[in-house]
Amino acid sequence: MENQRPPQMQDRDPGLEHEMRPEPDYQPRFPGSGRLAGKTAIITGGDSGIGRATAVLFAREGADVAIVYLDEDRDAEETRKAVEAEGRKALLIRGNVREKAFCTSAVSRAVEEFGKLDILVNNAAHQEIAEDLRDISEEQLAKTFETNIYAYFFMTQAALDHLEMGSAIVNVTSVNSYKGNDTLIDYSSTKGAITAFTRSMASNLVEKGIRVNGVAPGPIWTPFIPMSFPAEKVAEFGAQVPMARAGQPNEVAPALLFLACEDSSYFTGQVLHPNGGTIVGA
Repeated sequence: MENQRPPQMQDRDPGLEHEMRPEPDYQPRFPGSGRLAGKTAIITGGDSGIGRATAVLFAREGADVAIVYLDEDRDAEETRKAVEAEGRKALLIRGNVREKAFCTSAVSRAVEEFGKLDILVNNAAHQEIAEDLRDISEEQLAKTFETNIYAYFFMTQAALDHLEMGSAIVNVTSVNSYKGNDTLIDYSSTKGAITAFTRSMASNLVEKGIRVNGVAPGPIWTPFIPMSFPAEKVAEFGAQVPMARAGQPNEVAPALLFLACEDSSYFTGQVLHPNGGTIVGA
């Protein structure tokens, strides 16, 4: 079946894209049309998965891209090469978005390199499975919230010193923000917080002409999956959605492009749902 893949696991957090079989599809599927010509973007978690696909698509549409990542050097280097192959500049920024000082520094480095900042994509995330709420340790809870929501605050706080009228912020939330997940309770809770953060910041910034929107992916074939789930579940990951397959990162990136460019000029405080057909409340 289309959704099947070899059983596999990774014992490294974060997971690595180059060790996945098959590797995710991240290359843009269509020619660019200059929708981000002259723009600059920062993408957290830009080394792999949805972040990589978004970085390469943004580059194809004309943007220079700062790729923020934790320590996945090989994956980040491949993303840099893919961005540069599209004829745009790429800046790799290695560090931990859980730390406010790093987030501030990352934005400053991007602005210093590119001269300005037009787009912020908050995408980096962390998840761990727990069958029982009582199994979620204080350390796990802190890591999940600090990565998934604190970092969005930190990056946005730093970016606001540079974003101007016409800029865009795109936050990656999750289908689990809307339907919940019984084994990803802390993760789902942070994704709900991201959805609320997106709507609140949209209201806060609308008079400044800065749009804030979100994307809530369903099951997408990224390093998150072999890093998080048992091998037998990885083999059939995504089979539960109406389309009966996992999505690919390059099926999500166009939603982020739409929200980052002027095609979505009448969108703010909204969330798009590339999730394989799962019906959720908007």
